[in-house]
Order: sequence, then structure tokens, then C-alpha cells
Amino acid sequence: MATQKKFVPHSKYKKYSPPEMKKRARSFYEHLKKRRTVRDFSSRDVPREVIEDCLRAAGTAPNGANMQPWHFSVVQDPKLKKKIRTGAEKEEEKFYERRASDEWLEALAPLGTDKEKPFLEEAPYLITIFSQSYGLTESGEKVRNYYVKESVGIATGMLITALHNAGLVSLTHTPSPMGFLNDILDRPKNEKPFLLLVVGYPKEDAAVPDITKKPLDNIATFI
Repeated sequence: MATQKKFVPHSKYKKYSPPEMKKRARSFYEHLKKRRTVRDFSSRDVPREVIEDCLRAAGTAPNGANMQPWHFSVVQDPKLKKKIRTGAEKEEEKFYERRASDEWLEALAPLGTDKEKPFLEEAPYLITIFSQSYGLTESGEKVRNYYVKESVGIATGMLITALHNAGLVSLTHTPSPMGFLNDILDRPKNEKPFLLLVVGYPKEDAAVPDITKKPLDNIATFI
């Protein structure tokens, strides 16, 4: 039988006046809309403490039954980054040459992506987010996790936001399949790669596609 959780007062909640709420909401939007996916990374080092606090922020994400079904594998070692690049490009070659439909390739064409992924070695950090299908007790007993994909997706979004807020850029990379990451990073069978996040500073001459986001009335409905 599950143990009843202890409840405590929500004393850390801070109330704002409507004008302050509007100001904060607009300011946050203006800051976030500057975030861009970057493929040209500087090799400049990033303080580890910054990455650690961004991961702590991601770890505060809401999740099913508070099981926190994620693991963040952070890679700095050049040898491991080279192995990851080799594994990713192997899968990407298959994708661009055989797996992707013509329609998919046509959609990717304006972004200038291809099977070559030099950023996997150039960026100072690679963070692989693993989703845990089940947890393990100290005795090795399986514990079921709930809403795993949803929970890990939310945590990943919060990590990307935290990195942007800290002044870093990132790239979401999803070579498919990603099982090679379990082997390279020595992760257990109950974990599955969810996403590979490339993190660092942009190169001085970094460029991004000239794209726009859909307006509010295209993405939201008020009823």
C-alpha cells in the first residue's frame, strides 16, 4: 500500500499585481522569442556550474506521480564526442539516403541540413536526455513510471529554456535510431535516448535560417 505523502504549505508562491503579471509575461516572451536553434558552435568552454544549474531547473519539471523518469548524460570528453558523432552520422547517412521520404527531405532542404554533424565535436557539451521506462529500487526491484514521454518532454523544454536564459544556445538532435547512445554512454536497459542536446556558445559568424513563428491566433483558441 502506498504511503501517504506529507503536505506542506505552498509558502514559496509569490503573487503579482495584474500590471506586474502583464509586464513579466511580455518580458519573458520577448526574451524567449530570441532563442534560435544553432548549428555553428564555438569550442569556447562553458562553466560547469552553469550547466549544473540548468539541469537542476530541468529537474523541477512536473511529471507523472513524481517519479522523475529522466537521466541527463553530460559529455565533455572529446573522445566520447567523436564516438557520438560517428554513431550519429552513420544513422543520418541512412536517413538521408534511404529512410527519409522525398517530402521530408524537401521540408528539410531550406534549413541546409545533411548527414554531416560537425557540431557534435565542436560544441563544449552534449547532453543526452534518457527516458526511464521504469525505475529500480536499491534491491533491483522494478518500479513503474507514468507518463514518461510527456514528463521527459516537459523537462527537456525547461532545460532548453534554462540554457537560453543563461546565455547559451542549443540544438535538438535526434538521429534515429539512437540506441548507439546507450552503448557509448553505458546506460542501462530501462533507459531510452529521448533527445541529444548540443550546447554551447554560437560561433562569431553563426547564421540561422530566416524563419518566423506562427501568430497566436494560429496556435491558440480562446473559448
